[in-house]
Amino acid sequence: MKIATKFIHAGMEPDPSTGAVMVPIYQTSTYVQEAPGKNKGYEYARSQNPTRFALEEAYAKIENGQYGLAFSSGVAATDAVIKLLAPGDEVIAANDMYGGTYRLFTKVFEKFGIVFTYVDTTHTENISKAISSKTKLVWLETPTNPLMNITDIAAVAAITKEYNAILCVDNTFASPYLQNPLDLGADIVMHSATKYLGGHSDIIQGCLMLNDKGLRDQLYFIQKSTGAVPGPQDCFLALRGIKTLHLRMQRHCENGEKIAYWLRNNPKVAKVYWPGFEDNAGYAVAKKQMRGFGGMISFELKNDSVEEANRVLSSTHLFALAESLGGVESLINHPASMTHASIPREERIKNGLSDSLIRLSVGIEDVDDLIEDLDKAIG
Repeated sequence: MKIATKFIHAGMEPDPSTGAVMVPIYQTSTYVQEAPGKNKGYEYARSQNPTRFALEEAYAKIENGQYGLAFSSGVAATDAVIKLLAPGDEVIAANDMYGGTYRLFTKVFEKFGIVFTYVDTTHTENISKAISSKTKLVWLETPTNPLMNITDIAAVAAITKEYNAILCVDNTFASPYLQNPLDLGADIVMHSATKYLGGHSDIIQGCLMLNDKGLRDQLYFIQKSTGAVPGPQDCFLALRGIKTLHLRMQRHCENGEKIAYWLRNNPKVAKVYWPGFEDNAGYAVAKKQMRGFGGMISFELKNDSVEEANRVLSSTHLFALAESLGGVESLINHPASMTHASIPREERIKNGLSDSLIRLSVGIEDVDDLIEDLDKAIG
């Protein structure tokens, strides 16, 4: 099945009772049982909900997986993966990643005895040097947030399989339209579905996709036991969002490419972080494992001051100054004070995230209007 058809029909079956084309919103907390322990497959909505089950089937299909699990946020999905581990287990993670993930690892799970090591995963030899028999999980982002660094998923999968460690890939920035980590050897794929999968900045949700039933059963047990599940309304909206993912991602990519090159040619811009440039260090790997380069871009001004960056951040009109990404509307963000503020400044600077870095989530508006907006703001 071609990708556009798959996205439109994934998880969608006519409602058996009415023939409704769209999956109904089953807004219920519990279900009548015919007798104690005898039910129609649904007992309590924290564990089972038909709208959520349809979405989870869709999640599995769009990532070419067998199983999908929906969570109340991307962080909740990440939390479930770390709960597979025990005190003393070690995790290797990227040194350039979403600040909320770093916060969860360092502020919540370190105190329970999970050991985290952060390396530059773009050079897979760093993973080879850090991995050991105690390593139970390798956590990747590719492209990374916010520097758009690229890691070779297949190469890392070869290393993790040798050590029997789980490889989980945060695929939020690429989306299943551009990249499918399960096909490249990953064991689990995580998305903040708040972003491209939902696509309209109106839900908070996360998901996991995988092929191993034993792993799925462990994660389902964690999901129902800890209760970080999305409500049926949000599941309905995520199902709606998936139907147009391919169309939106095409425009995100087209607009992103034009803006990336415009920024690179702007005399007031010093550096542009976008994996689609042929001289980008990750270009060859990105071209191999992705079907496009996406609409996420970061850049630094030649006047490398926080004051000048703040002026630009506060001067756009179409680019809304806001957290998050992946919606149909364009957003502009200051990682150092917003999405990555939880990472200590010395760590951010060491990993290349300057105080003046600006991140764009390029939407699907007319690209000429977006360029004009940036041109006026940069001045």
